[in-house]
Amino acid sequence: MPVSQPTRAALLMLGSTLFFAMMVIAIRLASETLHTFEIAFFRNFFGLAAALPLLMRRGRGIGFLKTAQLPRYFVRCLIGMLSMFCGFWAIGNLPLAQAVSLSYSTPIFVTIAAVIFLHEQVRARRWTAVGLGFLGVLVILRPGSGEFTPGMLVAVAAAMLSGLVAIQIKELSRTEPADRIVIWTTLFWVPMSLLPALAVWEWPQGATWIWVVASGVLGTGGHMLWTRALKLGEVSALTPISFMQLPVVALFGWVLFGQTVDAWTIAGATIIFVANAYIAHREARLARRAATSAPIEAAKPGE
Repeated sequence: MPVSQPTRAALLMLGSTLFFAMMVIAIRLASETLHTFEIAFFRNFFGLAAALPLLMRRGRGIGFLKTAQLPRYFVRCLIGMLSMFCGFWAIGNLPLAQAVSLSYSTPIFVTIAAVIFLHEQVRARRWTAVGLGFLGVLVILRPGSGEFTPGMLVAVAAAMLSGLVAIQIKELSRTEPADRIVIWTTLFWVPMSLLPALAVWEWPQGATWIWVVASGVLGTGGHMLWTRALKLGEVSALTPISFMQLPVVALFGWVLFGQTVDAWTIAGATIIFVANAYIAHREARLARRAATSAPIEAAKPGE
């Protein structure tokens, strides 16, 4: 029985979500013996090793890498590298469910960055969703309480920087094919992450090799499944599936590290989920309207 396109998209997104969840676990396990800088390098190195054969099977020649956007790639990759360092540090030092929950605030920062850098119009409803998302972040952070630590802000910084990366990718995608963006990003990231890693270098021992190799392979696999899911389905329908990463990570955090998830993290993550789902829904509706309207009609007040 043939599988429908929406079902295929949902299955691909679920696969992507599970890959990313397992990548988080691999990073956490590697962080027990390796510095964040080294983990980032090995994730990028083995990620590139996993991606190149798949891309070469498509018959891409070296000419495919030709681009006039190298300065923009450099800026995008530098910001992305900083985001990776912050995100990996959060995974290694914060409760896993908390680190993942805060990472879901990225779409909030994407919306704000789109207004600042792309001059996109965001109406009242999406601004309300952004405000709701920030409320969710505050519920998790609880600044001023005994549970708040400055390290939580590192996870927020990772999400903010990821938002800037998303804007850079959006601008690059106007002239650059997706595979070229992936290849150039990884080619920049390997040396960018190697330099700081050398300052704290220590060869992985024993099972740590498994975790760093797995982080690269799972990260690349998750990204490829994610991009293919978005080609087949709508972001608004697929975004809720991506939140399955949280219970998976929370379960492994409990089994492997004895971590529990407090009610504040669950409440904050739920609020962020609702905000993200609405933002994705509105962006999908506006994209469909832009694609079907000629001329494009103005968004109604309150959007």
